[in-house]
Amino acid sequence: MNETLRSTRFRAEREPTWQRLEALIASAERGGFRRLRGHQVAELATLYRATVSSLSVARAISLDRNLLDYLESLCQRAYFVVYGPRRRVREMLTSFLLRDFPGAVRALRWHVALAALIFIGGVAAGWALVAQDPERFHAFVDAGLAGERGPTADTETLRASLYDGDELSDGDLSRFSAFLFQHNARVGILSFAVGILAGLPVFLLMAMNGVMLGAFSWLYTSRGLGADWWGWVLPHGITELLAVVLCGGAGFALAQGLLFPGPRRRLESLALRGREAGTVVLGAILMLLLAGLIEGIFRQRVTDIGVRYGVIVVTSALWIGYFGFGGRDRGAA
Repeated sequence: MNETLRSTRFRAEREPTWQRLEALIASAERGGFRRLRGHQVAELATLYRATVSSLSVARAISLDRNLLDYLESLCQRAYFVVYGPRRRVREMLTSFLLRDFPGAVRALRWHVALAALIFIGGVAAGWALVAQDPERFHAFVDAGLAGERGPTADTETLRASLYDGDELSDGDLSRFSAFLFQHNARVGILSFAVGILAGLPVFLLMAMNGVMLGAFSWLYTSRGLGADWWGWVLPHGITELLAVVLCGGAGFALAQGLLFPGPRRRLESLALRGREAGTVVLGAILMLLLAGLIEGIFRQRVTDIGVRYGVIVVTSALWIGYFGFGGRDRGAA
């Protein structure tokens, strides 16, 4: 009886505060935190602290369970309104694409440059080694990937492989696009993940992918199909290869955080680099999805070499502008 009376008096004295807090929470949950006006935000913080104090007192004097459950639930809801994220999913996605991703790439520009340099070196090495001995082509390129393309293939077979899109159905193109995305995403994520192993596996992955591209490039160029080859590769390759290189740069950033922590503790340095690198990898996965769509659908349908090179120019300009200037003003602000 005494416990019930104490709970009734306790509720009567403080219930208007809880009801007002509940009304503000409901308003914020319906329309977002920005719906609240300035004085309401200040009032919300004051009411939240008062309600948390009420909950502490209620626990200390052992009031009834129903009242404690109500106050705990109210405090939890208020906590997420006061301290939770202020942005909706659409706003967070917009911020990521327009500011966070290009900013993180610029922050890791030297790591990305190192990955790009290794990749380009691999292309040059693959070209030179296969030019010296064409049989090395099979050592650098998996038989399943090469298919009928190889040093023994005739020129018409190689040419047909660049312009056979009309023979594929829409279902074939969709499956091809999905396969390419999964393969490239796997390579990119692996390049990032193995950065924790001091960076050496990242070096090998970048070089091996470059060597494979170099081997193919020599093969087609040696048959007088160099322009056709690059017109086939680069419409999607600008986006795809850039994404893979970004993942490699993220892997090198992890390696730096592990090997050269600087004034921070090793785990702190690794966590800092991991956040930056993770942002880069997430954006790179979206780039790989876009590249897969271009490779699996657009490139197989559009066989005009002039249009293909037009896509190369436009894509290159867009990525240069995006990573060079994306989010700079907002970031400075």
